[in-house]
Amino acid sequence: MLPDKKKQAHLLGFIQHGVNSHAIGMWRHAKDKVNWDWTKPAYWQHMARTMERGLFDAMFIADELAPYNTYQDSSDACVKYGVQCPTHEPSTIVPLITTATERLGVGVTLSTAFEHPYSMARRLSSLDHLSSGRIAWNIVSSYSKSEWDAYGQDMTLRSDRYERMEEYVDLCCQLWDSWEPDAVIADKATGIYADPDKVRVVDFKGKYFQSYGRHFCAPSPQGRPVFWQAGSSGRGRDFAAQYAEAIFAVHPNAERMRQYTDDINQRLTKFGRPENSVVRIFGLQTVVGLSRSEAEEKYARIKEGILPEAALAWISGHFGLDFSKFSPDEYVQNIEVPGIQGLFESVIYSKGGAPVTIREAALYYAQGMGMPIIVGTPSDIADQMERFMDEGGADGFMLIATNTPGCFEDFVDLVVPELQRRGRYRRSYPGTTLRENLLND
Repeated sequence: MLPDKKKQAHLLGFIQHGVNSHAIGMWRHAKDKVNWDWTKPAYWQHMARTMERGLFDAMFIADELAPYNTYQDSSDACVKYGVQCPTHEPSTIVPLITTATERLGVGVTLSTAFEHPYSMARRLSSLDHLSSGRIAWNIVSSYSKSEWDAYGQDMTLRSDRYERMEEYVDLCCQLWDSWEPDAVIADKATGIYADPDKVRVVDFKGKYFQSYGRHFCAPSPQGRPVFWQAGSSGRGRDFAAQYAEAIFAVHPNAERMRQYTDDINQRLTKFGRPENSVVRIFGLQTVVGLSRSEAEEKYARIKEGILPEAALAWISGHFGLDFSKFSPDEYVQNIEVPGIQGLFESVIYSKGGAPVTIREAALYYAQGMGMPIIVGTPSDIADQMERFMDEGGADGFMLIATNTPGCFEDFVDLVVPELQRRGRYRRSYPGTTLRENLLND
């Protein structure tokens, strides 16, 4: 009997189109963006080529639509300390990334809150065409007060946002599916380009949206983008189990990952989908060195870049609560937050269930958004990744950026070969589209 095949990891690089991603203060790091300008194409294309050299599934672009303004009822601290500010629009760099690569996908975070589904469907079809089928849509509904303030609207209830998001995705799917595969004829002799009988007019009348018209794009290589979701509340997990092809989650250890994996599997069956039919990608921060002491020195430099007030502004924005109004020694276990529930749990369990103060929570979260942090040699990092796969149910990892592009260069040059040696990582791309690569075991 042949031995069981080892699960091979999927890898994605987690960034934002801005001066700083999810490790606060990295713009201050001595080795961050050395000789690179993040506002120029060359920087993003170099990062994309690095990830493709490492056979990553995709570069995953997070987003926030406005500077956080929860801390002290102002966005001053975010602007002052570069807390995810400035940040440029995410989809604008997609063509730069995909023209510099041949197989690397791009996951782009686009909110359903302030744009009509008709234009969203058109934009994603266009990007999928231009990339030859390498686009994923991270479906979000805008969770922070600053976004709603910036767009001049009152923030809706979480339950309403998910109901609205379901209708939003339904309309997008009707538009993407409205062209039959053989609708395009392109007969130069007759002058007929497409058969109108095979391009359905979508007549949609919902609770939140109305649309009457044909989708303006012919079917793209993937038909529709890969659906990605990061819902962490119960309602968010249901949405992910119903619609997503891949899920991104943040949990601090293998035990919490396993609980999440089992919960998602139960929800999948509720929606008539097989267990393990969604790719589970867990957040991870790595700091790799040729020796443990070198890795520890690198990690110390990362932590040195974090200013306490910047960390408090960061968690206040993400969790929708002004932490300046609490004592730094207050335990977060005693606090309820209106923001991202699943990420707040990662903070609560950051010390294995032991009490965590606001001061500790802010500094921990500022290092990498509450993701588990592995500091060590390539072998140390591969050991822990294997444990997360085997015990936690991880199918892959979202690697959060520290100093760029160096953190991805180090991972590709040092950790990827170690994973390949263990049979835990691919040696070539199995397909040409993102869906083929991501959904391939």
